[in-house]
Amino acid sequence: MIQRNLTQQLELWKARGSRKPLIIRGARQVGKTTLVNQFGQGFARYIYLNLELPKDRELFERFEDVKQLVQALFLREGVPSDQPDLLIFIDEIQESPKAIQSLRYFKEDFPDLYIIAAGSLLEHALADVQSFPVGRVEYLNLHPVNFEEFLAKENPQAHQVLGEVPLPEFAHIILLELFHQYAIVGGLPEVLAAYIEGKDFTALVPVYESLIQSFKDDVSKYARNTSGARVLRHIIETAPFEADSRIKFQNFGKSSYQSREVGEAMRSLELAGLLKLVYPTTSVELPALPDLKKSPRLQLLDTGLMNYQAGVQKDLLGIQDLNQVFRGKVIQHLVTQQVISTQFLPSYKPMFWVRERSDAQAEVDLAYPYRSLLVPVEVKSGKEGKLRSLHQFMDRAPHHFAVRFHANSFSVEKVATPAGKEFYLMNLPYFLSTRLEQYLDWFMQQYPSL
Repeated sequence: MIQRNLTQQLELWKARGSRKPLIIRGARQVGKTTLVNQFGQGFARYIYLNLELPKDRELFERFEDVKQLVQALFLREGVPSDQPDLLIFIDEIQESPKAIQSLRYFKEDFPDLYIIAAGSLLEHALADVQSFPVGRVEYLNLHPVNFEEFLAKENPQAHQVLGEVPLPEFAHIILLELFHQYAIVGGLPEVLAAYIEGKDFTALVPVYESLIQSFKDDVSKYARNTSGARVLRHIIETAPFEADSRIKFQNFGKSSYQSREVGEAMRSLELAGLLKLVYPTTSVELPALPDLKKSPRLQLLDTGLMNYQAGVQKDLLGIQDLNQVFRGKVIQHLVTQQVISTQFLPSYKPMFWVRERSDAQAEVDLAYPYRSLLVPVEVKSGKEGKLRSLHQFMDRAPHHFAVRFHANSFSVEKVATPAGKEFYLMNLPYFLSTRLEQYLDWFMQQYPSL
């Protein structure tokens, strides 16, 4: 069992006296059910409901009154009406619009109950909900397993060293090798479990194939019609070849599909959690808004699945620098996935930075909000002097902090742009991408001014 970092957020939710029913969002196969089942072991009593099962769904269909519903549930489960420390987990809640509606009443009628709901296609089910419990529920996002969570299971001692800031030099090679293993496999729990058990990459093929087919099968649950389903399946099949690139909807994946068709399908897949459309910002300071008129970058659910579909896993074996594979797409995609994995709230939307002029183009991989600053983050190898886009950002930024992820050791350099602005560049090994926030804390404490 892989311990998930979101468990800490669940413990904080449990400890709050003012808690509301909690909805855990996330794509299919990221481990929502396993997470809550593990968390449920810490309660005096735990009731699991799966609304894909008629006997569990019937409770919500039969009883309009939540008080009657809970009494019927307690009677069925043999639970005393005054049972303390009780968690009820409503899984696959998207199967019953009435169950979604009922969440609004648990806070008022049963404030002492702990209620968690989850559903992989929840966003698509909301169209059938007559009265969504706005303001009466809380949300947390669960992402694929990140490198930090993988390491805690695979090598606990290395995981402990990963938490040291700054990282000791002796740990670099070992952690980079472990990160390369993770980069090949990815973060989907079923795949990771198979890899950890046998360390055999070939044994993962049927697992990947099963996952891809399950995502395609889900299309019928939210496609508007047969034509829309074809577009959705086409994107699932071709998106790995376009991932981490700026895309155009028109003729996506060498198809004849129109921009409107692809745009609708992309947004449906985004609601299902299978991809993100990452839009650029032109701002160098907060508040920074994504520019929805510009071409977005495509971020898929999981890098390992992308590697498998794109056929590049074999190219990652024995590689010294992940930036050398798939034109740098793999590592840029993976670092972005790691950064996203540390964000538990649905409101977080990753952005990158662009400056687009007829005489000059510039693009920085991530524009990361940190406290009152927008920090540029590049993912690439090479000497500091080659970071032309980063220099353009820093010439305009009202601060002197920048970050680069690369294959080499941790370091901090004092550098200058061609225009003469001095700034500090913190170089982080790729495997520290889940620790970006902690390293920014350290960075700005150690280098508060030039």
